Amino acid sequence: MNKLFRGLFAGYGAQKLGGGCFGTILIFIIIYMLLGQCS
Repeated sequence: MNKLFRGLFAGYGAQKLGGGCFGTILIFIIIYMLLGQCS
């Protein structure tokens, strides 16, 4: 998966699921890593 699209999907998911600043960053990292494992 392209890094740009991976970052966009992770950012969108983190925005929807994250509650605060730290939670959003943590969710972004988790989603980004999971999408990296799929490709």
